[in-house]
Amino acid sequence: MRILVVGAGAVGGYFGGRLLEAGRDVTFLVRPRRAAALAKSGLTIRSRLGDFHRPSPPIVLQEDIAEPFDLVVLSCKAYDLDGASASFARAVGENTSVLPLLNGMRHLDLLADRFGPKPVLGGQCVISATLDADGAIVHLNELHALSFGELDGSRSARIETVASALLNAGFDARLSDEIRQEMWEKWVFIAAAAGITCLMRSAVGDYVAAGASDLAARLLEECAGIAAGQGFQPREAALARARAALTAAGSPLKASMLRDIEGGKPVEGDQILGDLLRRAAKPDDRSLLRIATLHVRAYEAQRTRGETAAKR
Repeated sequence: MRILVVGAGAVGGYFGGRLLEAGRDVTFLVRPRRAAALAKSGLTIRSRLGDFHRPSPPIVLQEDIAEPFDLVVLSCKAYDLDGASASFARAVGENTSVLPLLNGMRHLDLLADRFGPKPVLGGQCVISATLDADGAIVHLNELHALSFGELDGSRSARIETVASALLNAGFDARLSDEIRQEMWEKWVFIAAAAGITCLMRSAVGDYVAAGASDLAARLLEECAGIAAGQGFQPREAALARARAALTAAGSPLKASMLRDIEGGKPVEGDQILGDLLRRAAKPDDRSLLRIATLHVRAYEAQRTRGETAAKR
């Protein structure tokens, strides 16, 4: 199976690198700047679960894609989806499967609108990783899980073929018969985590120490209620894990959205918070999700204004 990994950043580079390490046929679709860095220094993963280095990993630029791939793994930020979709369009043929690992759910409709519903699989991953100053991928904990499946839950011949490539490849991969449910449960958790840590501008342990555990629990329940209204009631085990993570004393956990805000970077506020809020049956002006969404929108307005001023 020929696999195209779109991007070689923290997430795509990690899972793509592990697939390379396991002997899979992987090519990274990258921009010219990242291509030059990989050609010079190679692809490096630093992880307590095992380091990996591949000099001159297989790469391709958008204009050099000559034929379709069997599987496209998409791990860009949700706000980059339009550009990413254009970049790999020539890699999608009649029998190509597209596996997105993006946050939220709206990307499924956007990909289906562009490529048709047939190629699009469901997928989600759990990993904490970043790029260091030298472009190496630094795995920050011991979680590196990926689940995937047909959106209708079927065990098709193609998903079994995809599974043969992704399983036993150096990370925790799992073929799921209920991938939509898992994607919704992840969305509920990351929306609650992003919302509360951005509102508090702190790690979980700090707002717990300040006495805000009840706000985190309320926001989680609000997000879960929206999911239930869409037909995807989070299971109690998933809620229990989320509740424990968001109310853990001393926890250093911060949502990646907060880390992006602290770094002055773009954020997935509309895709993670705003889109979930739009799906609420009866939006409440006092809703914590609404307040968190507006808080992040205000940051984005400020960041955009600063960028505009800097260009003058």
